[in-house]
Order: sequence, then C-alpha cells, then structure tokens
Amino acid sequence: MLTWLDADTPLPPTSRALGPDSDAPGLLAAGGTLSAARLEEAYRHGVFPWYGPNQPILWWSPEPRMVLHVAEFHLPTSLKKTLRRFVRTPGCEIRIDSAFRRVIEACAGTPREGQDGTWIVPAMVEAYVAWHARGRTHSVETWIDGELAGGLYGVGIGRMFYGESMFAHRPDASKIALCALVAFARTHGITQIDCQQNTHHLARFGAREVDRPAFERHLARACGEPDIADWTYDPAMWGRVDPALAPNPDA
Repeated sequence: MLTWLDADTPLPPTSRALGPDSDAPGLLAAGGTLSAARLEEAYRHGVFPWYGPNQPILWWSPEPRMVLHVAEFHLPTSLKKTLRRFVRTPGCEIRIDSAFRRVIEACAGTPREGQDGTWIVPAMVEAYVAWHARGRTHSVETWIDGELAGGLYGVGIGRMFYGESMFAHRPDASKIALCALVAFARTHGITQIDCQQNTHHLARFGAREVDRPAFERHLARACGEPDIADWTYDPAMWGRVDPALAPNPDA
C-alpha cells in the first residue's frame, strides 16, 4: 500500500516501493513537502521527488537504478573532438553555481527523454533554489562568449552526486557540462553519479543499471564522507577526462 506523508511522517523503507508489475514501478510515497529536511532525508536514502502539474508530490526509488560509474565514463570520439575545440577556444568556459536558477528553469523547459511536458514544476524550482542557498544543489554550466549555452544540475551530498536534469541552447553544450562534471567528480573522489532512470542518451556515456541494494550500500558510504568544500571548476580538471587536455608544464 502506498504511504501518504504529512510534514512529520518518515519515508517508508525503499523495499516498499511498488514493483515492476505495478502501474508505477518505483513509486514509494506521496504527499509531504519539499522542505530542505525532507529532501535531505530522501536523497540520503536514494529517494527523489518526481511529479507533474496538479499531482501531489510523488517520491520514487526505482529498481534497478541507472548509475554512471565515473571510472567507466565513455567519451565518444565525436564529442572528444568537440570538447578539445571548446577547451582551446577563447570565450568558452565551464562555471559551477554561477547561474543555478537559470539552469534549473532552462531544464524545466526541457522534457525528459521519451516524455512530453515538464516534471520540474514551479514548486520544485523554488525548493531546489532554496536548497542551493544551503549548498546542497549545484549547477555545472557551459558558457560561450558570455552566454549560458547549456548545463545540468543535481544534488551533492558527501562524495555522491545525484544528476537531475540538463539542457542545451547550443549543440553539445549539455554534453560538455556532463564531461566537466565527470572531470570534477574524478578530481574530488566522487565515484558514482546517480542518473535515476535508464535512457539511451546516458547509456552511450557508459551509465548502466545496478540493483537497489548495491546502490544503497554505495550511498551509505559516499554520503557519509565530508562534503566538498570548494565547487570551483579548474580548467586543469579537463585532463581527467581527456589526457590530451591536461596542462602542459612546459607551456
């Protein structure tokens, strides 16, 4: 039976999420609020909100879970060429957390793969912007000639990053941001990036499914690590995804 939450009701164990034969596999609970405390509780247990307009807040724990193991990240040849051109072109840069609201609002206008409409409703935008002020949500941004060209946002707890959504106003701009996130993750000891659900787009970068117990074991370790203190992107990090982009000490 689906658990209905009020402000003080703890989330039920994820083992109670609806199974694959249900109409909503992975659905765990409904109701409650998007307070910082509730979001913290949810993400530490691998639970996230996902709902549409005119629906109550719905809380999900998919089984299996789509995860990008950072060590397994695959950089397609065509994107490698694009990335090398981006890094070497004046006016092209990666920023982190310089325009979080703009990023999440742009993502709100970008439907998920295979879906119509947005799932990032206005209440969710405001909740995650407020959580950003507490240092929990982060945006990785692709800037070209002073314009926000694309990016992604997600949640950072300890040494765990939960990817939420991405957008692009220019070709490959969101993919460049993903590469930067991987470079940042490798620099700071983040070994997994949560991708929530299986999509072809993420699979081509090396993401794969893991079962819920394995995912939650990783969360218990990664979320228990100290939070990353400095979310600054250093261009030297590019060498973590493409050795050809590592700084030349003789230059």
